[in-house]
Amino acid sequence: LQGTALALVFGWLADMAPAQFAVDAWTTWVLGFFAVEFAYYWFHRASHRVGWLWATHSVHHSAEQLTLLSSFRLGWTNLFSAGWIFYAPLVLLGFPPLVVAALLAFNLRYQFFLHTEAVGKLGPVEWVFNTPAHHRLHHGANPAYIDRNYGGVLILFDRLFGTLATEVEDEPIRYGLAHRAPTRNPVTVALREWILLFRRAWAAGSPAGTLRVLFAPPAP
Repeated sequence: LQGTALALVFGWLADMAPAQFAVDAWTTWVLGFFAVEFAYYWFHRASHRVGWLWATHSVHHSAEQLTLLSSFRLGWTNLFSAGWIFYAPLVLLGFPPLVVAALLAFNLRYQFFLHTEAVGKLGPVEWVFNTPAHHRLHHGANPAYIDRNYGGVLILFDRLFGTLATEVEDEPIRYGLAHRAPTRNPVTVALREWILLFRRAWAAGSPAGTLRVLFAPPAP
C-alpha cells in the first residue's frame, strides 16, 4: 500500500517537473546519489528532532541490542508520518522517481550492515562513509550520543553540519530509548509515542499550541 501510494504521488510530482534528468545518463545517478543522501540526512535528523516524525522513528531505536535483525525493527506508520516529503523536492528538480526510489533503496540496504557490534572501527573509511562504529553511536541512549551521526551511506553531511560524534572510551554505548521503559509488546512499541504525542497535543489548548507540540522536539 505504501509503495503504491508513493508511486502515485511521485509520478504526479514528476509530471509537474519542468524537466527531467535522463535515466540512462551516469551523471543522473551520481548526482542523484548525493541528492538522495542529502535528503536522507535531513529526513533522519528531522525524525529525531520533530515529534511527529519521531513517533514513527522511535520504534527503530527501541531495540536494546544492536544486531543485523534490529535493522528490521521499523515503525508501522511511515506513510502516515510522511517522511517521504523530504524526497519530493528531488522529483520536482527533475530526478526520475525510479532513480530516487532505487538510490534510496540502496541507501537503506547499505544501512542493514551497520547494525552490528562485530565490526570495529575502519580507519580512514570512517572519514567518508557511515560505518558500524558511527551507527552504533547513533543508536546510543547516552546523553552524549543522542541525536548524532544521521548519515545513510556517507558521514560527510554530519561533518559538514556539526552532528558527528565518536564513541568515548570510558562511556560504553547503552542502547534503547532514553526516556521510555523497555517493553516487548509490539503494539506498545509501535504506538506508544503517537499516544503520548496526541495526549500532549490535545492538552495544548489552542491550534497554535497543538502545532507546536506536534512539530517540536520529542518530549521526555
